[in-house]
Amino acid sequence: MTQISPKTASQLVAEARQQIENLPPERVATEAGSGDALLVDIREPDERLQNGFIAGSVSAPRGMLEFWADPTSPYHREEFQPGRRIVLYCASSGRSALASATLGQLGYTNVAHLDGGFKAWKEAGLPVEKPQ
Repeated sequence: MTQISPKTASQLVAEARQQIENLPPERVATEAGSGDALLVDIREPDERLQNGFIAGSVSAPRGMLEFWADPTSPYHREEFQPGRRIVLYCASSGRSALASATLGQLGYTNVAHLDGGFKAWKEAGLPVEKPQ
């Protein structure tokens, strides 16, 4: 039996970041503003309520992302299409890096994530929507 050496969460994130497209906040703002990219907020709903979100983003909690993105899943959502430009974000970019790599495994070919996450977006002075 092959023994697998355990990895830390930080190691998994670092490996994912090497496989994916890491975008700075300004580039994400440009892509979101053009309407060409689906901007996906993978934070939990309470994070979105407490901290706000990027205008035009859709909420897809990390725990459901694969099911919503898989066209063969009964939970599939139409906005998720394997050839569509998709940019993911979370609070600080660890979850979105892992999720971007996972979407690649599902056959998504044009996926990126917001490097630094929602925190970097706010630090760049970009607009934040508050829930009503």
